[in-house]
Amino acid sequence: MTRREAPLQVSRAARLLALGLCIPLWACADRQQAELPAFEAALAANDSATQVLEDWCRDHRIADPAAIRAERVMGEPLAPPADIRRLLGVSATEPLHYRHVRLVCGTTVLSIAHNWYVPARLTNAMNRTLDMGDTPFGKVVRPLAFTRERLETGRGGDPACPKDTALVHRALLRLPDRRPISLVIECYTAGNFGGR
Repeated sequence: MTRREAPLQVSRAARLLALGLCIPLWACADRQQAELPAFEAALAANDSATQVLEDWCRDHRIADPAAIRAERVMGEPLAPPADIRRLLGVSATEPLHYRHVRLVCGTTVLSIAHNWYVPARLTNAMNRTLDMGDTPFGKVVRPLAFTRERLETGRGGDPACPKDTALVHRALLRLPDRRPISLVIECYTAGNFGGR
């Protein structure tokens, strides 16, 4: 490479970074390291992960419009955690539903979510929407004024998550009377930080 070519390549890389594309790959890793604390703080400050992802998508110009949709992941369901019925406060015979989705903004997957929930603690309309639509769980159950109890958080991978996972959360969503409605495992991807 000549001295004359070098500034052109740096300039092109700078433009791509400004657009949210990380080229070369080390730029994605640096961006992820720099932005991960702010992302974690936003999740810690809000009961709705869906709302955080929507705000993050808008503020980081990942897509326009910054609307989050839930795409179903087909295939074998993840085995529920051994302590799921104790955590959700349900008997051995009470039905649980499972929803495995990608939370997507534009064409970027921001999170992979495994969600076991108690349908008897939701309205019939909410259950129908979850069974048939692409609305994220957090938006569907928002009228229930749920709160979020974080059980575990960790950076990097997890057996329940894809390889490009940057952050993993395990949490309970609770009704105002403290009854749990959902146990979620959320795998936040490098897509939040310009990765693909």
